[in-house]
Amino acid sequence: MIERFAESTPGGREALIADEPIGRLGTPEEIAAAVLRLCSDAASFAIGHALVEDGGQTV
Repeated sequence: MIERFAESTPGGREALIADEPIGRLGTPEEIAAAVLRLCSDAASFAIGHALVEDGGQTV
């Protein structure tokens, strides 16, 4: 979805990156790592937590 937007809008990718507090877009692997952690024993003590993986967009 982001690739379609970035490619269809002049300067789209640069605009997306400029809005990211950490200065880059996230990767699918980073999101997958968060999901895998929640599905693993490493998260066995986590109860009722909203995990935010957004590069700092939500403040």
